[in-house]
Amino acid sequence: MSKQLTSLQDIIANRLCTGCGACAAIAPRVIEMAETIDENRRPRLKAALTGKMERRVLEACPASSGRKQLSPKSITESAWGPVLEVWEGYAVDHAIRYKGSSGGAVTALALYAIEQEGFHGALHVKARKDNPALNEAAISKNRDELMEGAGSRYAPASIGDKLSLVTKAPNSCVIIGKPCDIAGALKTADLIPALKEKIGLTFSIFCAGTPSHEGTKALLDRLSPSEPATLVKLDYRGEGWPGDMRAKWSLEGRTETKSISYSEGWGEILQQHRQWRCHTCADHTGECADISVGDPWHIPSGGNKPGKSLIVVRTERGRQLLQKIKDSGYLFLEKKDPEVLFEAQPNLFATKGAVWGRSLALRISGLQAPYQTISSFHCWLALPIKAKFQSVFGTGKRIFKKKLYLSKNTKWLPSGYFSR
Repeated sequence: MSKQLTSLQDIIANRLCTGCGACAAIAPRVIEMAETIDENRRPRLKAALTGKMERRVLEACPASSGRKQLSPKSITESAWGPVLEVWEGYAVDHAIRYKGSSGGAVTALALYAIEQEGFHGALHVKARKDNPALNEAAISKNRDELMEGAGSRYAPASIGDKLSLVTKAPNSCVIIGKPCDIAGALKTADLIPALKEKIGLTFSIFCAGTPSHEGTKALLDRLSPSEPATLVKLDYRGEGWPGDMRAKWSLEGRTETKSISYSEGWGEILQQHRQWRCHTCADHTGECADISVGDPWHIPSGGNKPGKSLIVVRTERGRQLLQKIKDSGYLFLEKKDPEVLFEAQPNLFATKGAVWGRSLALRISGLQAPYQTISSFHCWLALPIKAKFQSVFGTGKRIFKKKLYLSKNTKWLPSGYFSR
């Protein structure tokens, strides 16, 4: 059987780190988040961790344990976590809707909170200005700043190391992130009362896994210009639903834009480079957030037509916000039966079930597996027999193929890695 996790290094070496940055929020003078080549962002020590500090880091880490959850009352709750309401909708502001990954709902929700509810801003991820192949977290306080982060960023990113911006804010903030980012932020807030006081709302995006910088490089190779150039902009979604993946390059005296379809960019390139930790994650839909937003894939997509967002309300705080925004002119909404989630996101339901089988295979092999809940087991039971078998024995094969029995050595991203 696997041993108990006792240190941050245990988490990293066993490939349990999601890259959320919660550890850097707990110990900012000792831990910084840095870019790796083949996984997500990873914590890098600037000094030695004390025993007390390391215990706090482990308490905040989503890999060491989950947040307290009620026992699910149905397969819907097992599959998707707390579900108070489900809506389909889109931003009334056409520019927000068109630039968003689906219907621009996250940006519209955050903008409403800032403009109408008096929130200081929203902590979210956007492309780095000095290198659009990389990401950074920042607080946006108006529409223009929010629009800089509209659309998906299928590359390593974290918000945890910037949670201090929320703590120092004059009043409440929105936090937007991947499920692991939200889980890490809320666990960190349980340990830092000043942060908990400033988190006014949490919005999670559905996530199928984070591609590494190797994935970004492979995508840029496919989108490479006709001659040596500097990357100006990299878009993964938007300008129609689901939108193309586009790279804009600066050449001598002109610009050149290359694009491929979303299905080609994600299906043929990026998903092949997801970190192993994402294959063992049981929460791809942001179950800890106030509101989660994803793609309604049951609706036909394609072309340049604008999309819709699938909106899952998980808490009373989230429900109160949506009730206020319904007639505000920010967001158009249509209420749906929660069962639509199974039709809209069948892959994520299957993944949650498979994760329990994968974790079982890891533990049988004496390796560490992420914290799992009874919900994941319920989803595994709902899988077809063949899928159950593959989740366990397929992982056994991967353990040897990927050499998961060896400790993971961090490969830091060198400067000039994306140069053309």
